[in-house]
Formats: sequence, structure tokens, C-alpha cells
Amino acid sequence: MKKASLLFLAGMISCFAFSQEQDSTKTKKTNFKKFTDNLSGNFESNAQWYLNDKKTGEFDEDEHVRANSYLRLDYSFLKNFTVGIQAESYAPRPLLNYTELFNKRVAFAQFYANYRSEKLDITGGYFYEQFGSGLVLRAWEDRALGINNSLRGGKIKYSPTNYLNFTALYGKQRKGFSVANSDIFGGNAEFNAADIIKSDKLTDLTLGLSYVGKKEEYKTTNNDSNVPENVNAYSARLDISAGKFNIGGEYVHKSKDARLNKGSSPSFSEKRTFTGNAILFTTGFSQKGLGINYTFRRLENMRFFSERNFSNLGSNPTSQLTLNYIPGLTKQHDYTLTNIYVYQAQPGMSFLPGETFPIAAGEIGNQVDIFYKIKKGTKLGGKYGTKISLNYSYWAMLDAKNIDPNANPFFPTDDFTYEDEFLSFKKKLFTDFNIEIRKKWSRKLSSIFTYINTYYNQDILESKGNGSEVRAWIGIAESTYKLGKGRSARLELQHLSTNDDARNWVGGTAEYFFNSKFGIYINDSFNYEEGKNPENYNIHLFNVGGSFTKGATRVALNYGRQRGGLLCVGGVCRPVSKNTGLTLNLTTSF
Repeated sequence: MKKASLLFLAGMISCFAFSQEQDSTKTKKTNFKKFTDNLSGNFESNAQWYLNDKKTGEFDEDEHVRANSYLRLDYSFLKNFTVGIQAESYAPRPLLNYTELFNKRVAFAQFYANYRSEKLDITGGYFYEQFGSGLVLRAWEDRALGINNSLRGGKIKYSPTNYLNFTALYGKQRKGFSVANSDIFGGNAEFNAADIIKSDKLTDLTLGLSYVGKKEEYKTTNNDSNVPENVNAYSARLDISAGKFNIGGEYVHKSKDARLNKGSSPSFSEKRTFTGNAILFTTGFSQKGLGINYTFRRLENMRFFSERNFSNLGSNPTSQLTLNYIPGLTKQHDYTLTNIYVYQAQPGMSFLPGETFPIAAGEIGNQVDIFYKIKKGTKLGGKYGTKISLNYSYWAMLDAKNIDPNANPFFPTDDFTYEDEFLSFKKKLFTDFNIEIRKKWSRKLSSIFTYINTYYNQDILESKGNGSEVRAWIGIAESTYKLGKGRSARLELQHLSTNDDARNWVGGTAEYFFNSKFGIYINDSFNYEEGKNPENYNIHLFNVGGSFTKGATRVALNYGRQRGGLLCVGGVCRPVSKNTGLTLNLTTSF
């Protein structure tokens, strides 16, 4: 793959780099200058030196210094063509908690060639794509999460009019520096009737249809095996926006597949197969000073992987080879203590063996957001107005009843099958009520006050099996003072209190920017009362660091301790281990 990628890029550049017509009367640019003018790219490197620490423990792995680095180059020519390549380095090993599929020190990881005109967009090589909300397909990259689920193959997009477009694709999903042992194919069509109706009130009336198929060979010696070679997912969606209102819905059906259990190792039955489905509904209202948004989602057996053996979070915590995108639909908080109890979506089958044999076939829940601005000049609004945000989310296990005639109370048999209630919110997994108030006191001083009340079913969400539940509240206050000429100071204070698990935490951050380019900070989180989870008790989880930005280049340096738990971006999470170290981040683009 490395040689093929290099030859591909070299061949494309050598053929087309200097093919643009020259007009000596208008330009005196050299061929090399033309080449650099059409070349763009970016470089990112995240390195860490892991250190021994009496509080967080000895770092007992072989490589203390590690780095993940990425170089992407794109070259445009002949007005409509672009080629590119991405090289990656994980030397001497990937950062802690990244998948070992990224097992090469330096390698060409991806390449592509693209032709784009007004109506046609064709890509060969590696590409990213999303159909609708991503419930049937999202091929994407997030380096912080260690996810790169791109497809290697071909993609064609055709837009005959401004209100109609089609997409067809075929490929194999990326698997580290190789590809998965399956074929992915699909199509998408979108039609926006609002562009035909041309009404002042109707701004969007879009109908979307999607199909994604996976072909994965399955070998077995079991004559009772019903595991299918082909698994297909179909999606239909409708989005309407008219005036101040919007409404949208999507329905997904996934054909029969093996039972993909949530657990510590790959586990699925060969005898019985199950269909999957998803329902997503959104609606909202927006006008000056007020916004209301509501989301409902129901997921049943919606785990979808290009290889079934990657279906378990225990053995695949960074979600490699996922075909669809299912984030946790809760408010994404930015503070350290708000990310101790976070919700991850529960789209598939899970079992908690015991006397009552609780079974979940997925999740069901909803979320509502309300935004309101108190007018300027009122008692509560003051001179600059006051912004208030309210959010409430509730998620429950999709309750299922085991109807296996030979039911085992401690583990499901191959004959396992179930019945579930279509709308049942009884088995609560997570709730989050929060209110945020943003207040500007003067041209220089502004504040944010946040209160969060959370319920977290630790028993099910962390597979504890001991009936543990966490009830917590968090209070946060932060203020920023602008000193002029790019200088500013920010102070943040946090407190977390739980019924038992982690008991009480206190945290805070102090940040100072000397100008718009250079800033430093120090923060600390401290679990000052021991509870059932003593792992972080009486440890100052401090960090001190800073960043410098010049143009398109940013350098950040940090020394401190990392709390073990989850790192989440946009509702998708990966686990991180407790550690101490020095971290260097570098990003630049050109």
C-alpha cells in the first residue's frame, strides 16, 4: 500500500503539475511557483512524554515518548482536478488508548483523486461521506478520538439541478493501514421541492432516500448458522422549514444480522438473527430572542460494522470500523467536572445476567433545548441583555423481554429471542437538566453561570452489575475580563457533588492571554471526599500549560495529570487512562 500510494501521487503530479497553459505576456511565474501556488496541506502532531508519578502510578509500558502525526497534501490542476495524499506516523507507538491498528511508524495511509464540475463530483481512492444524519452511513475522521473510518474505492455525485442530487459509492472501509474484509456499497438521493415551489414562507422541503449494503463473508462449521453474508440498511427522511418553524424525521430499517452484543469480547449467535430500526424526529421554533428545539430518537439493534468482530466496545473502545454515526444526544459540556458522568448512546443489544435477566435492545429518549435572551434595558436584562439556555435530556433502555423457551438466567443461549415495547421509558439510563446564564456586565467583564443536575445509571452504562446509580449536581461560575490589546484574564470555579460514587469534587481554571496570540493557564480538579470509587481520591489532577498562535500555526505545551475516564467529542467517546506527562501539540496549514 505504501509503494502504491507513493507511485499514485507521483504519477498524478508528474502528469499534471505543469499542464496549465502559460501566457508569457501576463505572468512570469516559474513552473515551480505554479506548483506551490496549487499545493495546499496541513500538518498535525500530538506528542506525549509519559512520566512516573506516585499519585497516578508508574508508567510500566516500554515506550514513554509517543507521538501521532499527520501530513496531508492536496494539489489542484486543470481547474477541475485535485489529487491528495495523507501520510501518518505513530512513532515509536501510538498515544495511550489509541488502537494498535495504527501500528506503523511512518506510512502513506490515504490517497485520492477528484474531479469536480458544476454538476459532477467524482472521487477515486479514499473518501469520506455521510448520508442524512449518519444513521446508515458516516465515513469520517476525528484524530482526537482516534477514528478514521474512511472508505477506499469510488464515489460519484451528480446534481442535474439545484434541487436534485444523487450519490453512488463503493469501497472497503479503512482498518488501520489496510482495509476491512468486506465490501460497502450504497446510494443516496435528495430532492428539495422548496426550490421548485419558490415560496417566501417555505424555505426547505427536502426528501431524502438512502441505501447502504455490506457484504461480509462468514465461515462456519455450524449447520444451524443463519448469519447472512449481506446486511442492508435503508433510510427515508423528510425535512421542512417554514417561517419560524422546522420539523424533520428519519426512519431506518436494517435487515437481519447476527446478534451483536455489547460486552468485553466479540459475541454473537449464529442461529438467530435480528432486524434493526431507528426513528429520529426533530422540531423547532426560532425567532429573535427565543429558540426551542426538540429531538426524539429510538434505536433498536442499530450496531453496524464492516466487520462483526469489531462490534464490542470492550475490545474496540475507539469504535473502529463503524459504518454509522450514533452520538449521545445530550448537551455537550466543556468543563472538566461535567465530563465525569457522560452518556454514550446505547444502540444495540446488552445483557446484565442475574436473577431477573435484564435485557436491552437499544435506547429511547429525547432532548429539549430552550434559548432565551432577556431584552436590554430591562431589570434582568441590564444594559447588555442576558442570555439563558435550558436543556433537558432523558434516555432509557429499550426494555425487552426474553422469550427464549430454554432461557438461561445467567447467559443468553443461541435460541435467545425477545419482545420489546415500542414506547417504554421505564428503565432510566440517564437524565441531565442544566441551565446556563450568560451575563455581560460591562464592555470588559462578562460571566457564565451553570447548574447541572444529572442521573447516571452506572450499573448498566458501565456494566457494573451491582445496581449502582449516581445522582449528581454541578455548579460552575466563570468570568472573563478584557484588558485591551488582546489581553484578557479568565477565572473558572466548579463543584461536583454526588450521592455516593465519587462524593465531592472541586475544580478551577485560571487563564491569562498576553495578547491574541499567546496565553497560559493552570487548572486543577480535586476529589476531596472519598466515596465508593477511590481511584481519584485525594489526588490533585492539575495541568499547567500555554499556547502560541501565529497565522495558521499553533503550538501548545502542557504538563499535568490526566483523570481516567472518557474523552468525548460531539457525543462520541473513547476511554483514556490515568497518566502524568508532558504534552506537545503542533498544527499548521499552508
